Amino acid sequence: MAQIRVHPIPPIQKDDVKDNYHGTIIEDPYRWLEDDNSAETASWVNMQNEVTNGYIKEIPHRDLMEEELTYMWDYEKIGAPTKKGQYYFFRKNDGLQNQSVLYYQEGLDGEAKIFIDPNKLDESGTSSLGGTKLSHNKKYCSYSVSKAGSDWSDIYVMDVKTRKKLDDHLSYVKFSNMSWIGEDGFYYSGYDRPSDVSKKFSAKTEFQKIFYHKIGTPQSDDKLIYEDKEHPQRYKWTKLSEDKRWLILNLSEGTDGAEVHYWDLADKKQQGFKLLLKGFDHNYSVLDNIDGKFYVYTNHGAPNYRVVKIDPKNPQKENWTDLIPEKEEKLDQVSFVGGKILCSYLKDASSLILVHDMKGTFIQPIDLPGIGTASGFGGTKADQHTFYTFTSFNSPPTVYKYFTATGISQLYRAPKLKFEAGNMLVKQEWFTSKDGTKVPMFIVHRDDIDLSKGPHPVLMYGYGGFNIPLTPGFSIPNAYFVQKGGVYVMVNLRGGSEFGEVWHKAGMLEKKQNVFDDFIGAAEYLIKKKITTKNQLAISGRSNGGLLVGACMTQRPDLFKVALPAVGVLDMLRYDKFTVGWGWVVEYGSSDNQEDFDYLIKYSPLHNITKGKDYPNTLITTADHDDRVVPAHSFKFAATLQEKNSGKNPILIRIDKEAGHGSGKPTSKVIEEYSDILSFTMYHLGMKPYEN
Repeated sequence: MAQIRVHPIPPIQKDDVKDNYHGTIIEDPYRWLEDDNSAETASWVNMQNEVTNGYIKEIPHRDLMEEELTYMWDYEKIGAPTKKGQYYFFRKNDGLQNQSVLYYQEGLDGEAKIFIDPNKLDESGTSSLGGTKLSHNKKYCSYSVSKAGSDWSDIYVMDVKTRKKLDDHLSYVKFSNMSWIGEDGFYYSGYDRPSDVSKKFSAKTEFQKIFYHKIGTPQSDDKLIYEDKEHPQRYKWTKLSEDKRWLILNLSEGTDGAEVHYWDLADKKQQGFKLLLKGFDHNYSVLDNIDGKFYVYTNHGAPNYRVVKIDPKNPQKENWTDLIPEKEEKLDQVSFVGGKILCSYLKDASSLILVHDMKGTFIQPIDLPGIGTASGFGGTKADQHTFYTFTSFNSPPTVYKYFTATGISQLYRAPKLKFEAGNMLVKQEWFTSKDGTKVPMFIVHRDDIDLSKGPHPVLMYGYGGFNIPLTPGFSIPNAYFVQKGGVYVMVNLRGGSEFGEVWHKAGMLEKKQNVFDDFIGAAEYLIKKKITTKNQLAISGRSNGGLLVGACMTQRPDLFKVALPAVGVLDMLRYDKFTVGWGWVVEYGSSDNQEDFDYLIKYSPLHNITKGKDYPNTLITTADHDDRVVPAHSFKFAATLQEKNSGKNPILIRIDKEAGHGSGKPTSKVIEEYSDILSFTMYHLGMKPYEN
């Protein structure tokens, strides 16, 4: 296979920037790339994109891959309906629409009509619809809109009957839901206007507040409900109980751990919130308040989670009553629908749904179509049915209707693919990690491929963090790779929640290296089993998974042929200086602390690039509007890799314009991005998908 020439990347500016971390001096010569508003950074971005685009255009069949991906993507995708009064709401994408459209209809037999079409919000298709919330009597609907993939959003209000947008417009909202009180207004989480709006995509975001907005009034008149001037780095959000009596306030100092307060709105003597559950050592989520008792989902005293009843008059732990006791499997989600409690468990990283009555007595499981992921189950205690979606690696999201009285599921809507997905086989295997821990992985391949007669090209994906599980799910890019003869592998690394809080804690803070050892162990297992070789193995991950790829490719550059770190957290010494990075300190630790610095510096991808090493073929991806993991992580990582890499493998970075961390990215941009990623990957794995 002819080698594609990388256009020479000229030497770039290096500054004499040094930081003293507890007596250790760390150089940071590309600090200037953290300024995403500077002309110098813009020039560097344009130069890098020009080099990357020039390289990818030379990859054989790249454009044909985009045509085929577009063809595979073009099928109708419909989400599970949610019942709101007499209306049912659902999202649908006709196939290649940049954004899914929100529809509504009266009753299940009513005519489906467009409620909100985000594709008409701007010509570029980069504005996405976030959360929606109806007022108590369904007169109004508040909804949030994000632009260019940003976490920042704006809230608008619509008259449900006329679908006319009102004048209400709330700005500088982030990580918020909307809690309506009657028809007059709602609570939301917002921020003061940034002092420098031009830096809102990278500056540290602090002092979130709870406001009440009254319909028909300007945002400047919104009433401040709750603030905390002593703790600027806390998330704050509210929710109402189903009966609209109890306003719940959740506080957290990061992505793990919570504190809960409540406000009895029927008690005229109570002014403000009262403490229910003190934080932040455990996770708490109030599911509802029934007959004056709070039903709480928690891992306090139950690493695999449970549901307890708490009397606000006596909220001490010794007074709690188990409703759904802890099981061997991790309890992942809980919903109250139709007088039943629907509990979604994770059994070996796949969904297990168990139904209980309101006293917590087990009734029966819900029979699922196979090993996969079931989600949804929304509704109220009065609803007689609910909807859920089931998906797996070889099965696109399919909607089922579940009747709570009979316990019967029936197919509601199934998508029609333009290709055969049933020829993809899924198996789960376990391997032994470095410290002896057994770790599972899912392996997906075409049914005419014999894994024992390898080696085969492999694309291996992982995440491993933030108490987030990886469960089976359908993906057009992954299916495309498999249909072209590749093997897709997803590893359930420590740090996630597949096996409860013990599994999570085994991959966080000072134990984060376990996550990388698991991923490296998975690669070594696949090679030992002769499923693949070092020259046929690509690794991929996004966000915290981008950190995973960055750490593994710098620790074991000899083990992988292709590395695909996407929107990754790559500078572990400064990540908490930007946007909401402070919220990840509970997961990673902070370089401000000597003890944390000592382990962060050992795996921080940026700081473990060694001059003279031969690194894998690397395509880094990020976006200019990513205000979750700022693109400076990827910028500095790319610049350092390009400077120190001694081999001939290309080190490229692809910087998307008018895009963010990934949420809300237009379909056209997603297809274009994956066409670049897959063509780069398959080319360097030596795949020849068009020769057969």
